[in-house]
Amino acid sequence: MYTAAVLTVSDRSFRGERPDEAGPLVASLLEAAGYRVLETAVVPDERPDIEAALIRLAGEAALVVTTGGTGFSPRDVTPEATLVVCERLTPGIPEAMRAASMAITPRAMLSRATAGIRGGSLIVNLPGSPKAARENLEAVLPALEHGLRMLLGGPANCFRGTASDEEAEASFEVWGGSPGPDIP
Repeated sequence: MYTAAVLTVSDRSFRGERPDEAGPLVASLLEAAGYRVLETAVVPDERPDIEAALIRLAGEAALVVTTGGTGFSPRDVTPEATLVVCERLTPGIPEAMRAASMAITPRAMLSRATAGIRGGSLIVNLPGSPKAARENLEAVLPALEHGLRMLLGGPANCFRGTASDEEAEASFEVWGGSPGPDIP
């Protein structure tokens, strides 16, 4: 089981003017997929606040998922904050989310979501709409566990028809590896 944290980026939710609906939804989807959600937090659309929260959460969780701040509004700065704190980018994740969303709405091309790696954590941006957050997360969620296993030093079994994930995990444990501090 991998650990996760959810960060909602919204001025109105931060000020208490609107309930955060996307953050709790994302947390429940992650829990249903077997992740242990350590924290959910809300910050305003301010780059320094977003960057500080991402740095802190990436130090605690294997997966950090943001919701909100990925559009065209002048205050939508979540991708920029994510790019600043990440050491390596993972462009395939937002590409897959946009591709899946394009089957639903042509407005998906307007998403500026990004994803990247900071230390031993994967950070993924989702849209702020609960519906779009669900659709985007569901598009990539099945692959994230494999990516986290590789990121945390586990076996990288990328070929279909070879060892199962369970067999790869068992061989990883045999040679003394550990999939990370958050895995029992």
